[in-house]
Amino acid sequence: MRVLGIDPGLRNLGWGVIDTDGARISHVANGVCHSLGSDLSLRLLSLYDQLSEIVTRFAPDTAAVEKTFVNKDGAGTLKLGQARGIALLVPAKAGLEVGEYAPNSVKKTVVGVGHADKRQVEHMVRLQLPGVDLAGPDASDALAIALCHAHHTRSSGRLEDALRRASA
Repeated sequence: MRVLGIDPGLRNLGWGVIDTDGARISHVANGVCHSLGSDLSLRLLSLYDQLSEIVTRFAPDTAAVEKTFVNKDGAGTLKLGQARGIALLVPAKAGLEVGEYAPNSVKKTVVGVGHADKRQVEHMVRLQLPGVDLAGPDASDALAIALCHAHHTRSSGRLEDALRRASA
């Protein structure tokens, strides 16, 4: 299964692609989409175009996006939500199922601690994807989101198998 993880942001939208085969996970690619343009609509369009190219180039089977957290700046939260809309729209338009994970859930799954800092997340991403060359902290976060989704997808599949066997 090929998983696309997306860390939404209006200026920098991180993305990471991993392949999973049972318990084996490997890095495919990662990067950051930088929004271009002078107004919000052009910036969102540039993110849409860049992320669409990534989906076309890497052909993921599924995607995952980090949920938006609310901060003190209402206008900033709204802009982040608009970028998150692009992050949800592009994979959905490609026919992909999209998982959504809270930041603490991603950190708990990847690091083991729900309030881990960015350095800890990056360290664990590097441990789980040996030799990875990270394009930056946003790409590292996106790979963590992909790892979280792969773990949850694998776990839910095992649960479904166990329930099927138990009812047989």
